[in-house]
Amino acid sequence: MDDVEWPYAGGDIAALIRTRDWRGTPLGPVSGWPERLRGLVDVLLENPVPTALLWGPDGILLYNDGYAVVCGKRHPAVLGGTLHDAWPEAWDFNGRMLANCLAGNHETHKNVSFLLERDGGPRESWFDLYYGPVRGAGGAVVAVLATVIEITDQVEAEQARAVQRRQLDRATSRYQALTAATSDVIYSMSADWSEMRPVDGRGFIKDLSAPVRTWLQDYVPPDEQPRVRAAFEKAIATRSVYELEQRVLRVDGSIGWTLSRAVPIVGEDGEVEEWFGVASDITERKMAEEKLKESDRRKDEFLAMLAHELRNPLAPIGTAAALLQTGRLDADRVRATSQIIGRQVGHMTELIDDLLDVSRVTRGLITLERTALDVKDIVRDAVEQVAPLVAARGHTLALDLAPGATFVLGDRKRLVQVVSNILNNAAKYTREGGTIRVTATADDAHVTVSVADDGVGMTPEFAAHAFELFAQAERTSDRSTGGLGLGLALVKSLVELHGGTVSCASPGPGRGSTFRVSLPRLAGEAAAPSDPQAVPAAEALRARRILVVDDNTDAADMLSMLLEAAGHRVSVEHEPQRALERARAERPQVCLIDIGLPDMDGNMLAQRLRADPATAGALLVATTGYGQASDRRRSLAAGFDHHLVKPLDLQELYAILDASIPG
Repeated sequence: MDDVEWPYAGGDIAALIRTRDWRGTPLGPVSGWPERLRGLVDVLLENPVPTALLWGPDGILLYNDGYAVVCGKRHPAVLGGTLHDAWPEAWDFNGRMLANCLAGNHETHKNVSFLLERDGGPRESWFDLYYGPVRGAGGAVVAVLATVIEITDQVEAEQARAVQRRQLDRATSRYQALTAATSDVIYSMSADWSEMRPVDGRGFIKDLSAPVRTWLQDYVPPDEQPRVRAAFEKAIATRSVYELEQRVLRVDGSIGWTLSRAVPIVGEDGEVEEWFGVASDITERKMAEEKLKESDRRKDEFLAMLAHELRNPLAPIGTAAALLQTGRLDADRVRATSQIIGRQVGHMTELIDDLLDVSRVTRGLITLERTALDVKDIVRDAVEQVAPLVAARGHTLALDLAPGATFVLGDRKRLVQVVSNILNNAAKYTREGGTIRVTATADDAHVTVSVADDGVGMTPEFAAHAFELFAQAERTSDRSTGGLGLGLALVKSLVELHGGTVSCASPGPGRGSTFRVSLPRLAGEAAAPSDPQAVPAAEALRARRILVVDDNTDAADMLSMLLEAAGHRVSVEHEPQRALERARAERPQVCLIDIGLPDMDGNMLAQRLRADPATAGALLVATTGYGQASDRRRSLAAGFDHHLVKPLDLQELYAILDASIPG
């Protein structure tokens, strides 16, 4: 130590520390300090652990190479400088430790961080610090021995591992949340697809609590297994994604559909180690697709049926028109020909009415006029409507109606339509000479009407779909029973609008059918409304001055001839402007106006007639092919008194003409 220069405050520090303690107190010859110091220095210099000997309150340093490296020094120093010089960034912390040790205490601190200047700039560095006092022979503290172990690399590595753990935990949590939120099956397969291994997911097939070597037999229906095997063998051979929509055995034992997709997992050796996949339950989607296909098929059949049904009445109408054009028919033949035309027009009108009724009901566009009704009266009215068909086919119709009042709250016209549709259906599909029985029963909550026949019956498959739109039992090629198959769909919708239910059952083809309509019973003994007043016959009408406006010449002329035959004075115009001029001149009492006129539609014409004093008081009747509720609202807003849909109901027209104009 004698040859070591340690300049400090202009003096020989080596000589100084050999003779005085850090307070400057002489140590004396008996202190043993110089020899102790020499031993400490020897140990310090040879110690591989970063160590320094600190003297005085400023921490004059005697340190080894390891300590120099920790402090960021570039030279192998032994003596020189102070603790502040070595670690200026950490002086506050180290200065407090030094002072505490000079007072006789030990200081130990782990995981202490300082922002130190290193080669790359400021860097947070981590240390374990051990400071302890060094005492002389008399026990006085003469220096502080400091050991500093840098743990920056270990701390940063642990921090990196902590970040990785957090990322892994977060990914795991997300994965667990995903699998908890899905009903899909998440699975893995061995490289050769011989074994299914459990992964996660609640699943819609059997729980995968252990590897399954028989998965193909356990989860796939037998007739589907060859297709599945071919698909995964192709995926194995090409090392491509396995993707297949397949049928699958579900937990409840039913057969459903799944979309299964698996990807190969390739190991470091380039070989497929396993397959990881997800199977999604697509049963509902496949069922919806099948229903859509079935609906399309029924729609196509229905449209073909509609075309056939509309062409059928056109043939006799065309033939009748050709006969009338010959002008060589006597009165009886004219009457018979007219009756044929009337019947066929009535048939076409029924077809169109069925179509419109189904459309309005299914879209919720009808309003029920609810009153208290006795179901027995409803049944009698319906039987009266179908009586001609029942008589023509030679059926026996038996009624079994419950005694006492069986009241419901409903729309009389619509409920009669429900029962008559079912009776018509029974009459059409019961062979001639068959039996139809109508029964009405009641309990505290419901009134039930049953219609049973011994007709052609139904298969269970058709019975399950009998009330669906476009559903129709198979008919013979001659289409002798007619109709579009809309009646039962309309029945179901109307019954449900009344808060009731309808059902059908059949023991099988050739064994008849039974239809049941159940409606909520109305409490108390309500009085049913009286029957509406009968419509007056055409002969009872009084003569009117009538203007017919229609751009369809044939329709206008035919209506004119019909009204003239009933005793009215009729004028005809085909153009709106000429109709206005004629109305001002002739002042008709009634104007029958088509809505779809050229240049000026019927609604605008009605407004002009209402605004003209000469025609302001005339009865305006819209005669049109437009029959929606919105069409009726527009015509009434334009000034029309009535809205009649073509083909016109002549009895309704006659009633309007007779009731609306004073005699």
